[in-house]
Amino acid sequence: MEIGKKIKNLRLKKGLTQEELGERTGLSKGYISQLERDLSSPSIETFFHLLEVLGCSPKDFFDDEKREQKVVYGEEDQTDYIDEEKGYEIQWLVPESNEKEMEPVKLSLQKGGQFKRFEPSLAETFGYVLHGRIKVLLGKQEYIAKAGEAIYFQSSEDHQIMNDFDGPSELILTVTKSYL
Repeated sequence: MEIGKKIKNLRLKKGLTQEELGERTGLSKGYISQLERDLSSPSIETFFHLLEVLGCSPKDFFDDEKREQKVVYGEEDQTDYIDEEKGYEIQWLVPESNEKEMEPVKLSLQKGGQFKRFEPSLAETFGYVLHGRIKVLLGKQEYIAKAGEAIYFQSSEDHQIMNDFDGPSELILTVTKSYL
């Protein structure tokens, strides 16, 4: 078992440098480097402290069953919500995506439909219009995108997406996690 490689992967998943992990555990950057290259072995106490800082239980660390990453998601994985009053349907394309870095959805807007208004955040929004035409309100600015066009913006102002077509419109949206 490559303990060092697993420690390194956990550190990278946490977005930590060797120096940052060292600061959080009281270990030197050099020692962390040696552990990750399997040139040194930690004491049990040090090992458990590393796992605690890295947010991993010993059971999960030593669980050799490789959990296959799900890559393809079908209709059975999707959930949706319809707001008839505002005239939209949202489909979450990946389960639990609100807990991940990106949240991909399909947004369908009826004629005159509008998605809810969002307050400013640190999130970024990308969309691709599949059908129809949409209007993006971003602060006091308005932007129009038609089928085959993409939108991309920082969510640093109040923003809202609405249908600007004489019929239904549909788009794929991906929003990054907001760190506010």
